[in-house]
Amino acid sequence: MTPEPSPRVLIVDDQALIRTGFRLILTTRGIDVVGEAADGVEAVTAARELRPDVVLMDIRMPNLDGLEAARRVLAQDPDCRVLMLTTFDLDRYVYAALALGASGFLLKDVTPEHLANAVRLVTTGDALLAPSITRRLVERFAAQDQAGGATTTSVPADLAVLTARELEVLTLVGRGLSNAELAEALTLSETTVKTHVARIFTKLGLRDRAQAVVVAYESGLISAGSVG
Repeated sequence: MTPEPSPRVLIVDDQALIRTGFRLILTTRGIDVVGEAADGVEAVTAARELRPDVVLMDIRMPNLDGLEAARRVLAQDPDCRVLMLTTFDLDRYVYAALALGASGFLLKDVTPEHLANAVRLVTTGDALLAPSITRRLVERFAAQDQAGGATTTSVPADLAVLTARELEVLTLVGRGLSNAELAEALTLSETTVKTHVARIFTKLGLRDRAQAVVVAYESGLISAGSVG
């Protein structure tokens, strides 16, 4: 069997020590770090020139913050995966990052093994966050963003293209269920569940489960606080 190619990674952080540490961790684990950037402006340029598979993007940076930089990177290369870097758990900006298409977030004190595994995971099309953690982020901030008139044009609100079964699956994804839990709840095989999830992603233009959780809330399919 041919091994999977190593992900190509761009590291973006205004702290040189963080960039150096992450580079060392990834390269010693066989992951190709193709470049570094010290702020959002450099990140957008580097991503355009280097075409990385994954961008590790700090949220708070000078000149252009990570949120806007992530939006521009994903606009110019929708196949790229962006993982947001933050110092604080449940950072206020992580919800917005997930809504615009980021594949998850990492705390900067992440273990070396978790960092490498996260980079490899998102290149498979999955989200880094466990759905339940993503859901907690969405519940905490969705109502605030909607009340403030915030919009996220990359997440569709019209679910009419989904079948009744697909709506059921999306609702359970939004509630934080894994594929195995979905299979048990719906009395289906995991293979069938994966097929439903893949069709939902295709129909709604979603890149991973993180965005699926976001759209479940922003479309009104699930309301914040309606699940435990």
